[in-house]
Amino acid sequence: MKNEGIIIEVKKTRATLKAKDIGSELLIDSQRYRSHPDCKKLLCFVYDPDGWIANPRGLENDLNKSEDDFEIVTLIVPKGY
Repeated sequence: MKNEGIIIEVKKTRATLKAKDIGSELLIDSQRYRSHPDCKKLLCFVYDPDGWIANPRGLENDLNKSEDDFEIVTLIVPKGY
């Protein structure tokens, strides 16, 4: 969504990619996208169909940021069972 300055990053959890790894990957991704001239907002969509993330709201809160001209919005779905 170049005109809006939004980049969407999509991840899917699995047995070898749980909350800690997802968080680490998204932090690395956010640093890369922050320096991208067309990115003002990074939307991180995490699909967790098997409930590997025990505290999805907590992880969302940890990753969500708004500073200077860059915003990170994280959405983890579904939110547990």
